[in-house]
Amino acid sequence: MGVTAAEGQPTAEHIDYAALFAATPSPYLVLSPDLHIVGVNEAYCRATGRDRDDLLGQFLFDAFPDNPADPQADGVRNLSASLRRVLARREPDTMAVQRYDIPVAGRAGGFEKRWWSPVNTPVLGPDGQVAWIIHRVEDVTSFVSEREQRQPDGTRPPRTRRLKGMEAELYARAKELERLNEELRRAHARERQVAITLQEAMLHSPDLARHSDVAVRYLPAVGSLNVCGDWYDTVDLPEGRFALAVGDVVGHGLGAATVMGMLRSALSAASRAVAGPAQALEVLGLYARSVEGALAATAVSVLVDPRAQVVVYSSAGHPPPVLMHPDGTCRLLDQATDPPLGARPVHVSRPQAGVPYRSGDVLVLYSDGLIERRDEDIDVGLHRLTSTLAGCLGLDPERLADTLLARLGLSQGAPDDIALVVVQL
Repeated sequence: MGVTAAEGQPTAEHIDYAALFAATPSPYLVLSPDLHIVGVNEAYCRATGRDRDDLLGQFLFDAFPDNPADPQADGVRNLSASLRRVLARREPDTMAVQRYDIPVAGRAGGFEKRWWSPVNTPVLGPDGQVAWIIHRVEDVTSFVSEREQRQPDGTRPPRTRRLKGMEAELYARAKELERLNEELRRAHARERQVAITLQEAMLHSPDLARHSDVAVRYLPAVGSLNVCGDWYDTVDLPEGRFALAVGDVVGHGLGAATVMGMLRSALSAASRAVAGPAQALEVLGLYARSVEGALAATAVSVLVDPRAQVVVYSSAGHPPPVLMHPDGTCRLLDQATDPPLGARPVHVSRPQAGVPYRSGDVLVLYSDGLIERRDEDIDVGLHRLTSTLAGCLGLDPERLADTLLARLGLSQGAPDDIALVVVQL
């Protein structure tokens, strides 16, 4: 229902928001989560000297790269960091005044020195994730240039009322940012130390030290304070056998990490006490029903028997491990997959499957942050993983783990947590 108005007057439901956006006097871009330009208003076109049709659909940093003639240019790095914070925290991010030169339209290789005051604001979709980013900038080049200029006698030129107002606004914003940044720096230093200590305690795996053929990696989601709900574990068993596990608790941060620690400990104990992976996950599923925040967590448990050269596995809603052979072919271990922990109202035995392996095979366990991408089918991610693995033949587990993350573009983290285990069989 629209807002009541006097007869003959338009109501709120009749507002043309597209026209409002186009006419807004401040320069605005609308970015997709992968930082492609999907919307631009007239003020932005005027401020940058670019045409709307020239900008739409372009990757932001292809449209506005750093000035190659300036070795100290950091506009792309600073803006990219701000946009990553918006995606990770789902909160607006106000940047300090930035120098960001822009290409001169119609002059190949030409750049114009410009200064901007940017604010990046997320627009959340129905799922609570960032659907769009509104990038608003104010061109403050004239103000900064005026401040840099001096008359021969050392005095500054007269300031207009507009320049005085801009100066006051920028000074207030800079001081507020300075204060907030200092508070955040102190708080982050304290919380980071707590997070690192908690992470090391929760992910400590005593048996892992006895396996030089096993490499593990843990990458928290960007902005998650270095703790997350993903885990990995290695458990030594009698007769030279050992168990591996990777799990994933819904959510990020300290709450998810606490639940992760409880489930990881429970699965570690169960793996030592029962016959195989399926039974271990059954015990874990029963335990998860009594742990707040544990329902819908996923896990995969794998038993490696070097004497029989067989891998036995069971999965509770988790992405399938990969068994890669020396010729680069990959097999997904997806024949024993069941719903996540606590998903069924009554207890049902979980499936289990086994596959033989040969000396030189590589086993890879991981959490979904390694393969899943926004608006992409999981099969695409699995194909990308197996194709990338095939290009890592001959690497030892440590180098393979690092190379895999690098080639998947995840070395510096991702929107979701990542746990990774690589085993040379």
